Amino acid sequence: MAPEQFIDAALWFPEAEESEPFGPGHLVHKIAGQKMFALLGGDREAAWVNLKCDPGLALELREEFPGVTPGYHMDKRHWNTVSLSEVPDDEILEMLRHSYVLVARGLRKADRDRVLAALGDGIPHLPGTGKPTGAV
Repeated sequence: MAPEQFIDAALWFPEAEESEPFGPGHLVHKIAGQKMFALLGGDREAAWVNLKCDPGLALELREEFPGVTPGYHMDKRHWNTVSLSEVPDDEILEMLRHSYVLVARGLRKADRDRVLAALGDGIPHLPGTGKPTGAV
């Protein structure tokens, strides 16, 4: 997955916002400007993203995909670093949705209910193809 495709997918989620609080080259995606659900870094050839993950699932994903490692500069129990070039696109999109939902569950009740209702069961289409990646 190209970084541009990842950015499009991250901004597909309800009330997703993008900023660079750590300086150029590190894009942070937050829900309603409150909590981070994705951090994109690296360059076009070696792009990576940190995504929040259930601890048990995080371990499973690290075993299944060599491109999934403990979160770089993050709580390694709850965050994975995912290589955009080493993990299949559909898996990245499912991990992105999982991260969004986990983070949304930590919002204030009114915000949580609003963004999760807007999300529903959806998952972003693979940017650039117009094809759905499948259901979660």
